[in-house]
Amino acid sequence: MKLKYVPSLDKKFAPLSLLVRNMRARTGRNGVDVSIAVERTNDAVSVYKTRILPETAENLKENLDFVERLTKALLWVSGGFKITISGSQTVGEYIKSCYTRSGLRAFDVDFFETVYERPFEVVVTELKDAPAEKSGAADTGKNFDGNRIGFDAGGSDRKVSAVIDGVPVYSEEVIWHPKVTPDPEYHFSGIYEAFKTAASKLPHVDAIGVSTAGVLIDNRPMVSSLFLKVPQELKKEKVQPIYLNAAKKLGEELGYEIPIEVANDGDVTALAGAINLDDNGILGIAMGTSEAGGYVDPEGRVTGKINELAFVPVDANPEAAVDEWSGDYGCGVKYFSQDGVIKLGNAAGVDFEGAKTPAEKLKVVQGLMENNDPRAEEIFRDIGIYFGYAIPFYAEFYDISHVLIMGRVTSGRGGELLLATAEKVINDEFPDIAAKVKLHIPDEKSRRVGQSVAAASLPKIGPRA
Repeated sequence: MKLKYVPSLDKKFAPLSLLVRNMRARTGRNGVDVSIAVERTNDAVSVYKTRILPETAENLKENLDFVERLTKALLWVSGGFKITISGSQTVGEYIKSCYTRSGLRAFDVDFFETVYERPFEVVVTELKDAPAEKSGAADTGKNFDGNRIGFDAGGSDRKVSAVIDGVPVYSEEVIWHPKVTPDPEYHFSGIYEAFKTAASKLPHVDAIGVSTAGVLIDNRPMVSSLFLKVPQELKKEKVQPIYLNAAKKLGEELGYEIPIEVANDGDVTALAGAINLDDNGILGIAMGTSEAGGYVDPEGRVTGKINELAFVPVDANPEAAVDEWSGDYGCGVKYFSQDGVIKLGNAAGVDFEGAKTPAEKLKVVQGLMENNDPRAEEIFRDIGIYFGYAIPFYAEFYDISHVLIMGRVTSGRGGELLLATAEKVINDEFPDIAAKVKLHIPDEKSRRVGQSVAAASLPKIGPRA
């Protein structure tokens, strides 16, 4: 695998985008067709079709590793409880062995069984029986009619807006501390009070839209950092229906039922970007404590995919950095977050003494960047190289016209160098992607549509009773 751009601090980087491109070239005439399908709620199915090398003994490991990385990527882009591998019994059985409670992807199995509250399974079929793609995209987002409440549940503050026909008539921010509070009544009362305050500014409440951290199923946060300290035994009863219950209580007080739509905050960020840019096909990526993703499809819809890019692999090098939580190597969290900066900072010989937290270590590198330290420039340039190769891999799973890059890693001169480097890599290595996809670091003007206002546009309003 020959790279035109090699990260100077990580010379063994092996981008999956090039691995996919090389495999396509090598299997053009005599490859074996394989389909990977992941099913999630509401019968939605995400499908990725590829080809592997002829199934000989010498090609076995390469084929298994290739499909395993693609399966992992599709699963964490889409979310789901069932994988179907079609076209190769050998590859299918290997993936099946990986996704067990004692297998290579035991973490993934446990995570998705928690999210979907059902057993995880892998099915192996012939190619003729491969599942078809079925979109889970709902008609949510960019709905501006009527009197709406938009709520953004942040980790340190909550924001709410009252919106009439797309125009905010009232907004407020309130400091709160959901991540360190074990009592779910604290969270519920904060959410309900925000709803009630916004409702008092409207002649009628036609709908409520919510932006929240976490993996959501049917408007319920199944896993969310906001409710981290709430005891596990209370989460099913108190946390999962928390937004639905708050809307129900408000509706009871007002005397009518209020429709509500809850979306992941990454998706709502992408939706805000779609509104600002007046375009669709938006992939939003936040590089901060972790790597967070959100997506709005070419029709302007939130898709229902989980977009957990932190666990999507981008590096095929088996010696790549391992994420401590999932136990997997080469995943986005170690490239596009504070962890990625620290990893490269250590390789560059940056002195982190006295900086105890990842955020403090990031500030050390950003301070060096402001002082034109060549080590810091090397770090952000390497992250830009990573990103330039990662975007074409993400484009294997998303139909993208714009990529919005956000988060504290992208602030200041470091973010500017990161973006410029990524654009250079894409232009030189992937001209077809460069012709279609534009990269953006939003400025203050482009952030004029706030998260809570974008959230308000999530629900589609039916006729009033």
